[in-house]
Amino acid sequence: MKKLDLATQLNTNDYPGRGIVIGKSADGKYAVTAYFIMGRSENSRNRVFVEDGEGIRTQAFDPSKLTDPHLIIYSPVRVLGNKLIVTNGDQTDTIYELMDKQYTFEQALRTREFEDDAPNYTPRISGILRFGEEGFNYAMSILKSANGNPDSCQRFTYSYTNPVNGEGHFIHTYMGDGSPLPSFEGEPELVGISGSIDEFTDMVWNNLSEANKVSLFVRFVDLETGKYETRIVNKNK
Repeated sequence: MKKLDLATQLNTNDYPGRGIVIGKSADGKYAVTAYFIMGRSENSRNRVFVEDGEGIRTQAFDPSKLTDPHLIIYSPVRVLGNKLIVTNGDQTDTIYELMDKQYTFEQALRTREFEDDAPNYTPRISGILRFGEEGFNYAMSILKSANGNPDSCQRFTYSYTNPVNGEGHFIHTYMGDGSPLPSFEGEPELVGISGSIDEFTDMVWNNLSEANKVSLFVRFVDLETGKYETRIVNKNK
């Protein structure tokens, strides 16, 4: 698979929707993950990321303008033991709760489907980072309709063992803008990972569509100590 430039993948797509990046820093010292949200409606754009324990949650920037919390308010990031879960919806809680009961990542997601937002039927995208004696590895998942047919749910999981330094994978909900919005196609895109946490954060944020970007979360986890740094950027301030 050809390695793509993440900045180009972002700035040539006006509406990737919500996106997850997972990989390893170029120096091999850090596990890297990023999650961003975008919005076209006032309800979608009226959000910010806030820290919640070791994870984050979305909340309304202006509560008086929140018209429908369904699919808008959720916890994108949670930590369960040596696992970091990042998703684009409330399936974060499903993964957390079922994995805590010894389900696998795939088994937990088998209980869920794409979002019920006809006619888009937005895919549910999820990622999990695992840290332990066997080293760092990660997996990504997408649950999507059958080309817009809600009668069939297609489930794909991709696992990455011993990730390569300076590389990661990028999965997002939409191929671009449209009506209905076209769902992501294919396996997660191979992208380069470079720079410090601040450089990486700035690169992602600055290459998202100015009109549609809402919030960004980035975390670098030290693979030796387990300590992490987090950056949160909100358009609403």
